[in-house]
Amino acid sequence: MGGPLAPKLAIAGAVGAVSRLRGGGASSAPGKVLMRLDPGAIGELGSRLARGSVLISATNGKTTTTAILAEILERAGIPLVNNQTGANMAGGIASSLLAAARPHGGIVGELGLFEVDELWLDSLAAQLHPRAVLLGNLFRDQLDRYGELETIADRWDAAFNRMPTHPASDSMLVLNADDPTIADLGRERDAPVLYFGVEDDSLALPGMAHAADAKHCRRCGAPYVFEAIYLGHLGHYHCPSCGQTRPVPSVIATRVTLEGVRAARFTLQTPSGVAEVKLSLPGLYNVYNALAAAALATALEVDLPEIVAGLQSTKAAFGRAETVMLDLEPESAQDAVDIATSPAARSQSQRELQILLVKNPAGANEVLRTLALEPGEHDLLGVLNDKIADGRDVSWIWDADFELLAGRIRRATCSGTRAAELALRLKYAGIDPARIRVQADLPRALREAASDGWVGSASTAPLYALPTYTAMLALRELLVARGEAHSAWS
Repeated sequence: MGGPLAPKLAIAGAVGAVSRLRGGGASSAPGKVLMRLDPGAIGELGSRLARGSVLISATNGKTTTTAILAEILERAGIPLVNNQTGANMAGGIASSLLAAARPHGGIVGELGLFEVDELWLDSLAAQLHPRAVLLGNLFRDQLDRYGELETIADRWDAAFNRMPTHPASDSMLVLNADDPTIADLGRERDAPVLYFGVEDDSLALPGMAHAADAKHCRRCGAPYVFEAIYLGHLGHYHCPSCGQTRPVPSVIATRVTLEGVRAARFTLQTPSGVAEVKLSLPGLYNVYNALAAAALATALEVDLPEIVAGLQSTKAAFGRAETVMLDLEPESAQDAVDIATSPAARSQSQRELQILLVKNPAGANEVLRTLALEPGEHDLLGVLNDKIADGRDVSWIWDADFELLAGRIRRATCSGTRAAELALRLKYAGIDPARIRVQADLPRALREAASDGWVGSASTAPLYALPTYTAMLALRELLVARGEAHSAWS
């Protein structure tokens, strides 16, 4: 490699190689080393991308939205540099650019596609000069780290006001019209703004959840009036005091059908046409993620057929509505013999595990709403952690509407660092305490929760795991060690 950056890239790359040899994903460490050696490395490497970069941020859904958009853009033949492991702070993005860097100022990829943590968006936008920024939503989450929503919104607003434009075009904002705080960031801007939103009153909730966030107009402080509420505080709204209203979106989802934990369908309307979409992801929250990805792809001038093909071929990002087949432990020596000798017995000795990430009230409520669409009783494995990446304050579980499933739980196994508190929450939600067990040790909790579905017992239905973020990572690591899931790094 030539130039002053070359030896620094070599050193940081060596750190990544060592990390991988030790079994890690090298998702952030080499990037952190590179930034120490050269604080301007992200900007310099990003400038090598012929098509520039796009950034995606949100409280909920940014990993899934980024994965969907990656599928669309790859189908459109656009080579990407993408932080697909979900390492969404500066170190992770620097690592992604480092891995793509080549000698003599080269880079493998034409467009940078980066999921970005909410608190890092302003800094990374200043370095990468993105051609487009997608903002999906802002929900109350990790108040000990992020602070109130207004704090983030003000940082984003200031960042966009001073954000340099991409050399090829004005930087575009792609915004969720249904989130009042997000929509406000696009008002009265000189740079282009593209809005997306849902228009289907069959999805409207009977009222706003008590844990909803953006209830007041940022312009005058008066309470919003909501004509329809779809998810948390997302919906159709106006301010009766100053007259501010929901922007009219250009990319729209109508005729939405939710099919439990398996899928969703909707009609996609864009400026270039209308198409039917069958999404292999569940819930209204994933319809919003798909709609956001379609809007950004539209902003990047991807043709509608390629957008639809990408949406319909997307699979769940790891830990987000992911399905894994569990191998159940035989209950007797004869069971073990049957499993070893009979394909039929082998297939009956497995149980489906659905992993549904929960990390704040809005996201948890949508998962619970989706589970409520599934018939019959459910077995849950709830894993509640309070590590730094989860947020130390877990009081948010009292704002999650577990009451939606109160009469539908056959067995609830509670694990994680705050297992007892989760069990208490489920008890107060109306779940029979006799159906709740606490097992803080995750391997034992998984084994015990899964064994309730052994052939011949009361249930062979799926086991639904509801882990917080670090719990999801620990659960997947356990599944990889058991040989039931592939590593997120491979």
